[in-house]
Amino acid sequence: MDETSLAHTLNPMTPRPFRIERMRKETSDTFTLDLVAAGSAAPFTFAPGQFNMIYVFGVGEVPISISGDPCNKETLIHTIRAVGTVTSAMRACKRGDVLGVRGPFGTSWPIEKAQGQDVVIAAGGLGLAPLRSVIYELVSGRGKYGAVTVLYGSRSPQDLLFRRELEQWRGRFDLDVQVTVDHAESDWRGNVGWISTLIPAGRFDAARTAAFVCGPEVMMRTTARDLMRRGVSDESIYVSMERNMKCAVGFCGHCMFGPTFICKDGPIFSYNRVKELMLIREL
Repeated sequence: MDETSLAHTLNPMTPRPFRIERMRKETSDTFTLDLVAAGSAAPFTFAPGQFNMIYVFGVGEVPISISGDPCNKETLIHTIRAVGTVTSAMRACKRGDVLGVRGPFGTSWPIEKAQGQDVVIAAGGLGLAPLRSVIYELVSGRGKYGAVTVLYGSRSPQDLLFRRELEQWRGRFDLDVQVTVDHAESDWRGNVGWISTLIPAGRFDAARTAAFVCGPEVMMRTTARDLMRRGVSDESIYVSMERNMKCAVGFCGHCMFGPTFICKDGPIFSYNRVKELMLIREL
């Protein structure tokens, strides 16, 4: 094991250096970084749903879910929205710049548990990024699952992520991909409305369905509610609670969510475990 990998193993607070191999614009405020290990380093492995702490030297660090293919252990991919000081500094970086990476941290989507069942992927806005790695896994092991439904919603057509991949997924006969937007101009030919409006017509057997949901909390609550109305058990609905994480190892306490630490006990939770907590304002 090289010195950098050994240091990370012994101290999860020690970042590993990664070089920006590629940066591409997704929307007006969202971009994707392809990172490769700087120098000699062990391949990076992760499970879908886990996150990294990404550090901009001299600025700070933020938690970002991994949005790449788990089978690709050479390139680390993160899709990021520039909304603050650190993420704006990331957007200003260039190819060849070095960032620090701590991780991976957190729990993962229970993909293996979903084998033999129908699977519903419900993503709102940037929530498609943490779920993209799940879709990669489902596609690579397609025969292990029943019907696979992908429901994706964004504010407008201009805010849609991963357009090329969405078209590829929609072109597959073994995936049901439905896209909707909150509002659109007259030239939009797709669905308009919240993701929840797509659930009643979804081609899945609710009694044997596992649902993975990620997006704004109000979107996750309404989607979970309508999935349960359709007949999906709250124990079979999983949500990603990505908020307020600062250290990723439970030291700082910023991400306490009732009796849990999101960074250590999550960010993936079964809905029956957190649904009451999600109704408490300012928690």
